[in-house]
Amino acid sequence: MRSSIKSACKSFIIRSSETLDLKPFRIRRSEKRWGVGVLFHSPACPTIYRTVTLTCPPKPWQRRVALLPRPKSQVRSLAPFNLQTFQRSTFNSFSAILGVEMNPLVSISGARKTTKGAAHKNAALRTALKKQRLLLANLAALDTVIVALSGGADSAYLAWAAHRALGKRSLAVTALSQSFSSYDREQAELFLRTTHIPHQFVETHELDDPHYRLNNPDRCYFCKHELFTVLDHVAHERGFAALAYGVNADDTGDFRPGSRAAGEHRVLTPLLDADLHKAEIRALSRRAGLPTWDRPASACLSSRVAYGVPVTPEILRRIEQAEDALRKLGFRQFRVRVHNDLARIEISPEELPRALTPKMVGALAESLRQAGFAYATLDLQGYRQGSLNEILPK
Repeated sequence: MRSSIKSACKSFIIRSSETLDLKPFRIRRSEKRWGVGVLFHSPACPTIYRTVTLTCPPKPWQRRVALLPRPKSQVRSLAPFNLQTFQRSTFNSFSAILGVEMNPLVSISGARKTTKGAAHKNAALRTALKKQRLLLANLAALDTVIVALSGGADSAYLAWAAHRALGKRSLAVTALSQSFSSYDREQAELFLRTTHIPHQFVETHELDDPHYRLNNPDRCYFCKHELFTVLDHVAHERGFAALAYGVNADDTGDFRPGSRAAGEHRVLTPLLDADLHKAEIRALSRRAGLPTWDRPASACLSSRVAYGVPVTPEILRRIEQAEDALRKLGFRQFRVRVHNDLARIEISPEELPRALTPKMVGALAESLRQAGFAYATLDLQGYRQGSLNEILPK
């Protein structure tokens, strides 16, 4: 049956980025062979696609369900399907199904006319999926790998991809320290509960390094050096051959001294090697059902402290308390930047109008006062990544 369906559907691919409850599809008609299929998925898990195909003469009706994208070993049989569903359908023309071949490239060739915007989106998705195949191939070529997992979108997607390519030969490791907030740990644990990826927590002690505490522009180098030194020890103890971290193609445009530490420790950069950008990582994470796909950009608490202001446990505590307060006020993308006793709040431009209302201004000022800041100001430019680097020489 599979070969006959493949030949009938060879020129078609299916994609869906929106939640569908039930959509029937016609495969192709001829005098001797015809079939019908249905593409559907649950709104509760919008990135898992199920394809049911039924074929008629020359063979009896048969049923098959495919979970896309999943390996062929997960193809399962279904109970008899109610054909009346198709007879009652109001659709006049249907797309074809290639799902039974378990092709991870799931894109759409539908009966309806495609708009320019949708066509551009489809092309971008196909490009991202091509890069994902390259990423998985590169990871599969490794013997074993440890992925540094912070719980953000990039590292979470890399950990998922490594697990998909290598299974138990991959390990995600999260470093706990005073610069890693409780909220970030909760987000990492949520990701791990969802994906069941092999994982280990370790402790790092970057604050013990006086070069780190000085908080010069190269602070991130000493942080990453400490992290990769600890991960090297874990790799040696557990027999892992390589380390990897989640730097992506967009990160090369910012000042990142931590990349020097990665080079010294020979840490792999699989996302960068596959030329994956942030938007593509989010789109692919969403397809994979990862809860981190739309998580706002995050970084360690020390990245909020202006260069030249020493990093101390007390400052980190105040930043964490202040950002927890902003989160409770309903903001999603923000930073509390510290300039000694002054806290400069950056909020995404989309959320900034709400922050500028008199009532919210008062709530923000009170929240930062309770966190221990003498002064608070709202940055009118809004949130932007790496704003503390704007004063550095070009």
